[in-house]
Amino acid sequence: MDMLIFEVGIAVALITLTGLISSRLRFSVIPFYILIGMAVGPHAPQIGIVDLRFIESSTFIEFMGRLGILFLLFYLGLEFSVSRLLKSGKAILTGGMFYVGLNFVSGLLLGWFMDLPLQETLVVCGIMTSSSTAIVAKVLVDLKRTANPETEIIMGMIMFDDLFIAIHISILTGLVLSGATSFLSVLLVSLSALLFIVLFLIIGRKSIKYIDKALNIKSSELFLLTVMTLLFLVAGFSETLHVAEAIGALMMGLVLGESRHVSRIEHQIMPFKDFFGAIFFFSFGLTIEPASLGGAVGMTIIAVILTIASNYGAGMIAGRLAGMSPKASLNVGFTLVSRGEFSIIMANIGKAGGLMASIQSFAVLYVLILAVLGPILTKESPRIYASYERLRKRMKRRETG
Repeated sequence: MDMLIFEVGIAVALITLTGLISSRLRFSVIPFYILIGMAVGPHAPQIGIVDLRFIESSTFIEFMGRLGILFLLFYLGLEFSVSRLLKSGKAILTGGMFYVGLNFVSGLLLGWFMDLPLQETLVVCGIMTSSSTAIVAKVLVDLKRTANPETEIIMGMIMFDDLFIAIHISILTGLVLSGATSFLSVLLVSLSALLFIVLFLIIGRKSIKYIDKALNIKSSELFLLTVMTLLFLVAGFSETLHVAEAIGALMMGLVLGESRHVSRIEHQIMPFKDFFGAIFFFSFGLTIEPASLGGAVGMTIIAVILTIASNYGAGMIAGRLAGMSPKASLNVGFTLVSRGEFSIIMANIGKAGGLMASIQSFAVLYVLILAVLGPILTKESPRIYASYERLRKRMKRRETG
């Protein structure tokens, strides 16, 4: 009996229920989607016609998850602006470089300490460097901090981080997925991927007036079909050149982000981004065996400590350069602690390349902890700073007394 559609319906029902629960709890929905995916799967029971193992539909759900990555990166490209980043000031660029640098070095240190091979170490670096744009933006809105002076710095640093992650994914794809073994072959694959990205963006920006004419379509149906055609052809073609399909989607978003039709595109694409994005996190959870997570606990705890310390340092540096108070600077660092969508994308690259299975387990625990801890640290940053100040003054009185 063909149960594919029914199983997909069960999956969507579970995702919807989980989303409603997280909304009530006022927490980021990403860890909830992953957790419900982990709760079902091959180890789950079959209750009558309700098969929580998703044996028949797992391949199809995984494919829908891949579509989720495309729409997430495409939408990010639509909202990204390199020119706006360059105009945002020295504080954002320098703070962004320190943020990326400190977190990337933390990944290198963790890889060295855990004696990981080079490819696994670089995947870990990507997992630890990529803040969650979705979680950070939602937390800022929920806490009504969008008008705060440090918010511009936070969003600028995220933009810088996203730009770095896009480059890192393209290099990592050449290293992990191309099958290249020697340093020279890896270098050639990576350089060719970067060359394709640069040429595509240059040609795309120069062709935007022609794209605008092609998108000057009154019919919503034909407009959406045209946008989808561009998205899937570019994403699919980029994969043939050892550039991750997600990066192809991002590039298409960057090009169309300069279009006069960008608002219409965002409006049409957002439902696909939300729907398939939720399935992406659920499908990732489906691939994780909960019993396998125990072996990654130690590595994850070290990574979480390193991430909080690195973010604190980057926030203080960015805040000082921008002339902000230590309290606002602490808020910058803690707001960027959350990890989510891009960390999972990095882990999927490792899985596709046949790297150590423990990297998947590490990514799950790391994202779950920081997706929950990040919003808490952001909300409580004023209290944490006040406690720090009281402790500092008490210590100073003791020294002088």
